[in-house]
Amino acid sequence: MKILVGMSGGVDSSVAALLLKEQGYDVIGATMLTWGKSDFFNNLQNKLNLKETKPMLHGACLCPNEDEDVLQAENIAKKIGIDFHVIDCSKEYEEIVINYFKNEYMQGRTPNPCVKCNRFIKFGAFPELAKKSGLVFDKFATGHYARIETVNGRYLLKRGISPKKDQSYFLYGLSQEQLSNIIMPLGSYTKEQIRDIARSHGLEVADKPDSQDFYNGDYNDIIDAKPKKGNIVDTDGNILGTHMGFWNYTIGQRKGLGVAASAPLYVVELRKNSNEVVVSFKEGALNKGLTAVNVNFSAIDELKEPKKCTVKIRSAQEPKPALISPVDGYKVKVEFEELQNPIAIGQSAVFYDEDIVLGGGIIDEVF
Repeated sequence: MKILVGMSGGVDSSVAALLLKEQGYDVIGATMLTWGKSDFFNNLQNKLNLKETKPMLHGACLCPNEDEDVLQAENIAKKIGIDFHVIDCSKEYEEIVINYFKNEYMQGRTPNPCVKCNRFIKFGAFPELAKKSGLVFDKFATGHYARIETVNGRYLLKRGISPKKDQSYFLYGLSQEQLSNIIMPLGSYTKEQIRDIARSHGLEVADKPDSQDFYNGDYNDIIDAKPKKGNIVDTDGNILGTHMGFWNYTIGQRKGLGVAASAPLYVVELRKNSNEVVVSFKEGALNKGLTAVNVNFSAIDELKEPKKCTVKIRSAQEPKPALISPVDGYKVKVEFEELQNPIAIGQSAVFYDEDIVLGGGIIDEVF
């Protein structure tokens, strides 16, 4: 079987390629380019040059230094003994991920670009463009910490065995067709084990730091909105301070608000029409539940009746007990057993049955 491995130049994807090669597969390595030459990227590059922050941005998914990662991935491929290719996905990345990111922030929502990228770029446009370029392969593999198993003809997405590194939250949007063509060899390993494997094979990326974010710079560089003075208000409408644009804040934020109070204040609402940032003390900021839209179920055909499960609303948290109920085919109501910290509209709610991903959707309302 011939497998194309998406190689980022990091330790995870490098070891994924190595493990598959050792297992006897015919492995090809490829890196996708996300930094293009359009007006958007040129303008962003000019901003970074003025700020002299380019070195700081290294390691993010959206990074002007990706040529360094490409070279590192190519060197790893040579050491492993596999062919290597570069696939330009920058046009698709800008159209699908960048535009979504900007639009969501300007609507007062908090986007999740990794979820969008995985569904439409990393597991969509990337392998599709690789095939169009002439590459022939049977399966596509990545270094994600998640597992895929087949039960009664259905492909189940499962959590990686290491809670600290499990990345299933970002993958809930994958379709059955996509899951059927994917291999994730790292799901049964811990990060420490992967680094040990890299060291034992003399891979130069064994101790390379993880990529931590979509973009390591100022999000305003991407959003490109002109500063606009507005008010920071409490839930009763009292003005507590001012800001220079609601898009500079996220739901749940409690640091850097520039407002003094007797206890920490949390951002609970962003009002795009009035350019107001609404804050509250913690007791008024907690949420009992949410509704999620554009729901994708992977472990079941559809949700026909209320079901107890666990739900994850942030990538770094553990799933919390909740009851999910169908509203219609692509909308689900989620009621948690315990109050949750402020829930951000625009983020993803992912539903789990133990370690199986039932599905997930985009948070559209909170209560």
